[in-house]
Amino acid sequence: MFDTLSDRLSATFKNLRGKGRLSEADIDATAREIRIALLEADVALPVVRAFIANIKERARGVEVSQALNPAQQVVKIVNEELVAILGGETRRLRFAKTAPTVIMLAGLQGAGKTTLAGKLGLWLKGQGHSPLLVACDLQRPNAVNQLSVVAERAGVAVYAPEPGNGVGDPVQVAKDSIEFAKAKVHDIVIVDTAGRLGIDQELMQQAADIRDAVSPDEILFVVDAMIGQDAVNTAEAFRDGVGFDGVVLSKLDGDARGGAALSIAHVTGKQIMFASNGEKLEDFDAFHPDRMASRILDMGDLLTLIEQAEKTFSQEEAAKMASKLQSSKGGKDFTLDDFLAQMEQVRKMGSISKLLGMLPGMGQIKDQINNIDERDIDRTAAIIKSMTPKERAEPTIINGSRRARIAKGSGVEVSAVKSLVERFFEARKMMSKMAQGGGMPGMPGMPGMGGGPGRQKKQVKQAKGKRKSGNPMKRKAEEQAAAARREQAAAQGGAFGLPAQDGGKDFELPDEFKKFM
Repeated sequence: MFDTLSDRLSATFKNLRGKGRLSEADIDATAREIRIALLEADVALPVVRAFIANIKERARGVEVSQALNPAQQVVKIVNEELVAILGGETRRLRFAKTAPTVIMLAGLQGAGKTTLAGKLGLWLKGQGHSPLLVACDLQRPNAVNQLSVVAERAGVAVYAPEPGNGVGDPVQVAKDSIEFAKAKVHDIVIVDTAGRLGIDQELMQQAADIRDAVSPDEILFVVDAMIGQDAVNTAEAFRDGVGFDGVVLSKLDGDARGGAALSIAHVTGKQIMFASNGEKLEDFDAFHPDRMASRILDMGDLLTLIEQAEKTFSQEEAAKMASKLQSSKGGKDFTLDDFLAQMEQVRKMGSISKLLGMLPGMGQIKDQINNIDERDIDRTAAIIKSMTPKERAEPTIINGSRRARIAKGSGVEVSAVKSLVERFFEARKMMSKMAQGGGMPGMPGMPGMGGGPGRQKKQVKQAKGKRKSGNPMKRKAEEQAAAARREQAAAQGGAFGLPAQDGGKDFELPDEFKKFM
């Protein structure tokens, strides 16, 4: 969604590289480019004005760090201001002191409330709660049936006493659901309400009546992130008519320009709490302003990537894989079965393109990432599953006739089978070296990065002017002089080889970095 904005900001920052300091002209030109980028992204004009004013003030202020170059200074300021307009800190759900906690969903028709109810239910279930979905959208055709199907897929309970399709009283259903939840020991009730194609009095009155009937602990306004400026207008109307405590962005994986996400928290004063970024029920998580700002600036989102990996990968399985790679057999205990298991675990984390997009700097190759064929993993799995157990355990026995049989069984060319086996051997060799502390191959001479003592095959040539003399006496004198210089530097220098300050005390970090320590 933020690709266009990211590209414009990256191009703006690139123009600042190589400058020794920020002049007034540089600040004005950069602010102008950022303003254009935000307006093109459909960010609300009041938000753009406040954002640009803050950036210009801070860029001209005394806070500019001497430790950062102009491009880094601007990126730092823009990042912090993006976090601010996205809501600042992450907003968590408020739970009732006495169960059940009631969460009411409100929004226009088509915003994705019903599907989001299932996503929120699944997310809360993963947090150890027992949610109940309540069908209070009794106007839209098949809305009750849709919520029942979504609840079944999420593995959570549903309360739907009325058939819907215009039949039933949504306020009474909402009231009765609280007693039902208490009787069935559900600690969270999620109320799915009706929507309209636009704001009208009937919609507002029904939402207000349900609110008064159940006294929700949280009212979440669900907004389609793809509708642009109208999302802000709708949010303001709901805030004034019914009131809400937080915002949920749906369809964040769309190709719209993302202005709603950057505007809604600033305009309404209510923070974005959750974001839905895909069609699957698992494509849902808490909204972190700092992580979203990092993604927009192509700085990655490693924390979310790590959290997804921790949810998917078993510590026990990871330890077992590591022990196989660290074995004395040089990783030969790591078989194609293990390789397949790891691939399937990665696949559970989600789309490969999305996972790669969370790494820093991936915006520069986003076209290649978007063109990744997710079916390649399925083809690889099909090849491995077409092998016999012995072939998976000992891939070295796979000869020409076996390759032909495997290719026929998996529906691929023989060359694909051969290529997979060769790539497996290379990957196993590399992972074994890394697991044993050898580090990444091809980077000799760096601690932990492979090619330590006894590993380097080639010695790096000495630079010109540093060659040792062929005369033994002269060479000995040069070595003694070099040793004396090292001793003198050690006596006078502080930590990290930098000059000591205040009589040999350790090197002090600049004030700008102390807050990160």
